Amino acid sequence: MRKGKLAIVIKGWPRLSETFIAQELVALEERGYELEIWSLRFPTDKKRHPLHDRVKAPVIYLPEYLYQEPIRVLRGMLRSMVRKGFWTSLKVWMQDYKRDRTSNRGRRFGQACVLATELPRDVDAFYAHFMHTPGSVARYAAIMRGMPWSVSAHAKDIWTTPDWEKREKLAQAHYGCAFLATCTGFGAQHLKDLADTPDRVELIYHGLDLSRFPAPPEKEAHDGPIRFLSVGRLVEKKGFDRLIAAFGLLPDDLDWQWTHIGGGGLKDALLAQAEHAGVAHRLTWRGACDQPEVIEALRQSDVFILPSRIAADGDRDGLPNVLMEAASQKLTILSTPVSAIPEFIDTGIHGILSKDDPTALADAMVMLSADADLRGCLADAAYDRLRTEFVMEPGIAQLDTRLQRMLETR
Repeated sequence: MRKGKLAIVIKGWPRLSETFIAQELVALEERGYELEIWSLRFPTDKKRHPLHDRVKAPVIYLPEYLYQEPIRVLRGMLRSMVRKGFWTSLKVWMQDYKRDRTSNRGRRFGQACVLATELPRDVDAFYAHFMHTPGSVARYAAIMRGMPWSVSAHAKDIWTTPDWEKREKLAQAHYGCAFLATCTGFGAQHLKDLADTPDRVELIYHGLDLSRFPAPPEKEAHDGPIRFLSVGRLVEKKGFDRLIAAFGLLPDDLDWQWTHIGGGGLKDALLAQAEHAGVAHRLTWRGACDQPEVIEALRQSDVFILPSRIAADGDRDGLPNVLMEAASQKLTILSTPVSAIPEFIDTGIHGILSKDDPTALADAMVMLSADADLRGCLADAAYDRLRTEFVMEPGIAQLDTRLQRMLETR
């Protein structure tokens, strides 16, 4: 049964670091939604997850930079100008531009004109992932076409978007979204405090589709070093600089190794830091990996470490899906009490939440390295919590209900 056709506005497709989006799109298609993906950027990852291949939706790439496709942008603007909604959208954009005089703000409007022009008539509504740039493009295009729009907010988009913009995207009087889904209670409360109608914001955990993961392995004692693993982009908010500093504080008689999976702009700086700390020989940098490679690494490790922290610009994690992925393989978790991580991990029960300073991280690693029984108890508890409270299906059911309510108002 066809439930409706949605234009999914997204920053980039596909992205290895955004499996939660691919998981959601597959689930929506299985529930009867017809989707089109409108991507603001071309992919940069050289690999893709098997999950991406399960998404049936066609992908249309908007002009990543307006000067690269001037004819397409000009055609989009000229054809949009005959729509009554274009002038309303232009007014809204101009009000935004007065407060954010950036080329990115101008690019958002140009992309919205192309989207509004090229969007098929049988599309019922817009649904954007991330509140900042994709949310703006969806909002401007929705005003032009006189269609409802909704958005899912996650982490960076919540904490680096100015409050005035968040308020207006949540306000009906400012052509705000029909609803906003967000994946953490921490983020949901912040957005509810900004919304004129708080029930416009709904907490919807991504959860994990456990059918994509094998049963956890039996953890057995092994000779050799304790195996630490981290998966995450090499960016400030992931805290890997402090983790490397912590490695330099580990006692000389502790036999350990660390593997990192993920790309990111700080790699050269972190490599230099590791050399200076005298720990480079214990570190393995695997770069970007697909989902099967990540799962195998989780199964072969002893402790998963994600030392998240708040970046200088306010950016921070939400509830990283990789923590749930680690729990799915009964891997002991060491993280920090940043943002919504405590919504999944109660320290001392489902894992260890340390302060993000190097000394505290080093102490936690030493403790976990010395106590295999503790590691097993923490991993079992996190796995049980994942299976009872953080599976995917309840969140998809919530999202389905919200989407249907939005489509009924069209």
